[in-house]
Amino acid sequence: MLPRERWQGMTYSLAVVVLVWYLLYLVLQLPIVPSPFAVVVNIFKIFQAKIEVHVLYSLGRILAGIVVSILVGVPLGYLMGYFYNVNRVLSPLIYFTYPVPKLALLPVVMLLFGLGEASKLIMIVLIIVFQIIITSRDAVRDIPQETYRSLQSLGASRLQMFTEIIIPASLSEVLTATRLALGTAVSILFFTETFGTEYGMGYFIMDSWMRVNYLDMYSGIIVLSFMGFLIFTAIDFTEKYLCSWR
Repeated sequence: MLPRERWQGMTYSLAVVVLVWYLLYLVLQLPIVPSPFAVVVNIFKIFQAKIEVHVLYSLGRILAGIVVSILVGVPLGYLMGYFYNVNRVLSPLIYFTYPVPKLALLPVVMLLFGLGEASKLIMIVLIIVFQIIITSRDAVRDIPQETYRSLQSLGASRLQMFTEIIIPASLSEVLTATRLALGTAVSILFFTETFGTEYGMGYFIMDSWMRVNYLDMYSGIIVLSFMGFLIFTAIDFTEKYLCSWR
């Protein structure tokens, strides 16, 4: 899809959501469904005073989770894809742990690592890293053996195999896996931020709900959604820049 068509599609989708929301506001006439325009005005009114610090904490956690997942998942996936014995040893472990619902592990993680930043980071990594490992491994295994042989015939080292063939060939798939896992990671982040912290968009939204401040609650939901959208778009642009040859 061309960039112009993509932005037009996003604009139409946003218009539909706002229209449906506004119609619900007119029909229900309940405090729990405020006008979307009142919510937007409220965001600009309270963002710097109330929301900004929560955005910074949540953004830091999700970006740290993405970075750690890539640093851990990509090398493991490459090793599994390139070396048969590594894949034979690690694949059963990956297949056994990957289907486990990560939210079910939250009590265990919090008991082991406490209620602080470590447990939140670990939960985000658990969401993202498995998809990156599997995607990286499969991307390496899909590279034709003739590609390696052509470079080997020129005297390339094993390190050059990774830098010249494996990384360029798999980078797009790795970024796609990160993008697909991002939505679930943001949901888990929201849930973990309701425990043992006073900062983060999850805390802000739940605190607003408990105080029956629906304008602030919806403002937090929109800001959290927009934050996920920006990260999603940033990954898109990163892929376009780093994988322009595709």
